Formats: sequence, structure tokens, C-alpha cells
Amino acid sequence: MTEKEFLRYAAEGNLIVAGSDIHSIMHAVSQRALRLSANINATYHTPEELRALMSELIDQPLDAGFGLFPPFYTDCGLNISIGLGTFINMGCSFQDWGGISIGDNCLIGHNCTICTVNHSKDPAHRGDMTCQPVTIGNRVWIGANVTILPGVTIGDGAIIAAGAVVTKDVTAKSIVGGVPAKIISTIQEGHLN
Repeated sequence: MTEKEFLRYAAEGNLIVAGSDIHSIMHAVSQRALRLSANINATYHTPEELRALMSELIDQPLDAGFGLFPPFYTDCGLNISIGLGTFINMGCSFQDWGGISIGDNCLIGHNCTICTVNHSKDPAHRGDMTCQPVTIGNRVWIGANVTILPGVTIGDGAIIAAGAVVTKDVTAKSIVGGVPAKIISTIQEGHLN
């Protein structure tokens, strides 16, 4: 199985058995991500250099409006898609085996963790994994210290309050917060604050 075939296999939610040949491919891809992330995080880089390094990490060109304040962490990198004008703040961790799709003009706060992997509930097979994608719409604002769990979709214009743990889909223009995150209010058209 090639790396690309494995990435598709993982993103489709197939079982990854701990210690298997397929699991070894996952580890090989992780080494690439660790090397590139270490370069991003090791020293100062200009915004242009960071954009180029992040483009290499996710294997996708990023527009001039993309912004990143390191450090940034990922265990894969190759299943991340980022739209135009998105900003990622310091300390974010993206576990993207299941796929992370981020829309245009999103703001992702400090220490945001996006998870796409679940381990088996059976203690005898705890190392086995399945993946589900996380999809973030356009113009979403994710506050500091938010955790987004596998399989979640966040609709356009939503706001995720700082410290929230998002376990379910968030509808467009909703404001959610808490553990687990629940709807606090909705954003009305023309609302400026």
C-alpha cells in the first residue's frame, strides 16, 4: 500500500490495527510530519517562509492571506486542507489522519486541538484506530483551547467559545461553548458584535 492509498484508507474510516503493516505506514508518514513540524517550530521564520513550510507540510499551496504563529503540531499533515485567508494561532495540534478541511477566512485560536482518530473501546485492542474527518466551514472563529473531536462538521460563520469541547456538529452561525459544547446563541444577519 502506498502512502496515498493509506491516507485514503484512513480517511475512509477503515480499521488500522496496531502493529500491522498498515500501522507501520502511518508511522512512516508521521516521521515526515515530525521533521517538517520541527523545522517550522525550531526558529523564527518570516510569514512568507512559514507559508512555504506549511505548504510543504500539507502538500498544498497556501494563499498570501494565510497566517500561522508557531508552534504548530501534526502527526500527518497530508490530510489537511486550508482555504483562503485562514489564520492559525500558537500551539495548535492537528491530528489529521481522518482529514481536516478548513474553509476560507477562519480564525483558529491558541492551543486548538483537532482530532480525527478514535481508539478501540476494547482494552485488548486499545491500540487499534479508526478515523473520521473534521470539516470547518468558511468564516468560522474557534477560540483558544478548543478541542474538536472526530466526525464533527462546523457550519459557516459559527463561533466556538474558548475552552469548548466540540463533540457534535455545529450549525452555521451558531455560537457554542462548554463541555460538551452546546448552543449559546445564534448570529443574526448584520450582527456586528
